[in-house]
Amino acid sequence: MATPVGRLGATSIDCPDPAVLADFYGALLGMHRVVETPDGGVIAITDGAATLALMRVTDYAPPTWPEPGQLQQMHLDVSVTDLDAGVRQAVALGAREASLQPQPSLWRVLIDPAGHPFCLTTVGAD
Repeated sequence: MATPVGRLGATSIDCPDPAVLADFYGALLGMHRVVETPDGGVIAITDGAATLALMRVTDYAPPTWPEPGQLQQMHLDVSVTDLDAGVRQAVALGAREASLQPQPSLWRVLIDPAGHPFCLTTVGAD
């Protein structure tokens, strides 16, 4: 295998209000803020291993998944040991359950406060 050029630094998520998503994903994933630009337009959070960067986009349009229109560009899979408990906790933090649940015994699709779909899954949980 060739020597890599670098390593993944962060996953960046576009949104209208980085502070709202930083608080949401910080609570959901046990992450804390490590970088915030003076204008609050970019906030990075980490758990010491993974980093999410939340970035303000002026003309942000949330995904309309599963409907056509603004397709999702990416989504996060969050490993949990108990799907029902994970859904309850995520909803209490501000997520909402998606109307379409393609494989609810393996994944639960939720929508974050800015409209991004993400999944809770027992696949890969410790």
